[in-house]
Amino acid sequence: MKKILLTIILSSLLFCQIIEKQNKLLWDGSDWKQISNRADVDTESAYRIKSAYLNGVLDGRLYYYLKAWGEKQAFADSIYGDRVDYMTTRETIRQLDQFYQDNLMSYVPVVSAIIIVHMHAEQIPKKIINDYVDQTKFWINQITLDMQSRGMHELLKDKQKRSAERKINN
Repeated sequence: MKKILLTIILSSLLFCQIIEKQNKLLWDGSDWKQISNRADVDTESAYRIKSAYLNGVLDGRLYYYLKAWGEKQAFADSIYGDRVDYMTTRETIRQLDQFYQDNLMSYVPVVSAIIIVHMHAEQIPKKIINDYVDQTKFWINQITLDMQSRGMHELLKDKQKRSAERKINN
């Protein structure tokens, strides 16, 4: 009886770990590639899903830019100064598909990949782009390690606490 109970407990712990590993903070290349796979080769459906995702990201970015701009214009401009509307949505999707063909880039978050493909389109020097890619890989690895060691729930709770403290101090 103890062996059965122990097996059930260990199985549930393993299942919880698998679930937690799937609980991601940001979409990355694996999620981006899954859109085409799940759309069952219907390129129009895949385009619509990717387009809706990009438009949602850009709408959220605009919202937070305007919110920051209302507080301090120079700060908002420095944070959101990079142009991510240099290409059309269709061209951005095509460039992201090409970007994620490199398996080394598959864990780069889509929000960072959008900036990277636009930097390429604007012909930003390679050194600057490579530095940005390296910084992106560093911070996403750091967040992933923090999530594995502390769990996403704890990280988000700490972030909410810091946000609340900033609001009080302002």
